[in-house]
Amino acid sequence: MNLKEYMAAPGKQIQLSDLYTHVKDKPDDSTLTDDLIPDSVERLKELHWRLYAESKTGIVVVLQALDAGGKDEAISYIFSNLNAQGLKTNAFQKPSDTEKKHDYLWRMHDLLPERGQVGILNRSHYEEVIAPRIHDLLGDEVLPDEEDQEKVWEMRYRQINDYELYLKENGFEVIKFFFNVSKDKQRDRLLERLKDPKKNWEFSFSDVEERQYWDDYQKIFEEMITHTSTDVSPWYILPADDEWYSRYIISSVMIDVLEQIDPQYPTFSDEEQERIDEAIQILENE
Repeated sequence: MNLKEYMAAPGKQIQLSDLYTHVKDKPDDSTLTDDLIPDSVERLKELHWRLYAESKTGIVVVLQALDAGGKDEAISYIFSNLNAQGLKTNAFQKPSDTEKKHDYLWRMHDLLPERGQVGILNRSHYEEVIAPRIHDLLGDEVLPDEEDQEKVWEMRYRQINDYELYLKENGFEVIKFFFNVSKDKQRDRLLERLKDPKKNWEFSFSDVEERQYWDDYQKIFEEMITHTSTDVSPWYILPADDEWYSRYIISSVMIDVLEQIDPQYPTFSDEEQERIDEAIQILENE
């Protein structure tokens, strides 16, 4: 797989309508579920253990999509297989009253992973350049008096890029996935949630209400990805109508990043190794 096919090239104008939500030339689902994904998950688990054991670097994974895009399923089928001690999962909610009293990135600190961990953001700080624009919520925030509200979004893109560079320079990789789901496929998934009693709990009436803003969302997503896909933390745009293939892309990107980090299990000094050898002899002679 050529992962660059799914990477939003930094500096390139993105048009989601030009990108596939479904890939024809791909492995069939049985190959993905029986062979490719299990193999990639095993490799990912090994690399994740090494990351956790070394505890020098952390990884922030951003999952961004409209409702029914496939974020929750990616967490269930890919990330839930990893060492729980080295995994931190957060769902990005509406800001609390306390959080509203701070800058919009303030609440990110409590959501970030430790060194050695992979932190999953189910939605993320990118909500701060999406929802306020769709629903005209910027007036609820305190901005510098001299700041032109029309320039706020450009300013925030720059701030987010700077923030992700800050994380990178402090030992935390940022990997971002956008689930490019079609309007028809989202409708089908929402209908499935409504018709299947086992999935009713996943449904929210707001999911249907938000569909009236579909075109607005697509325009904002395009602008967001165009301005924030950088060499430091590029966006990967997933053909999200293909659930299993999207999960395979995610695991493959994660493996690629971890192999570049190349974490190693700690080694022992000669003195520590002598004590280990002594402990082995003691235990074997019991």
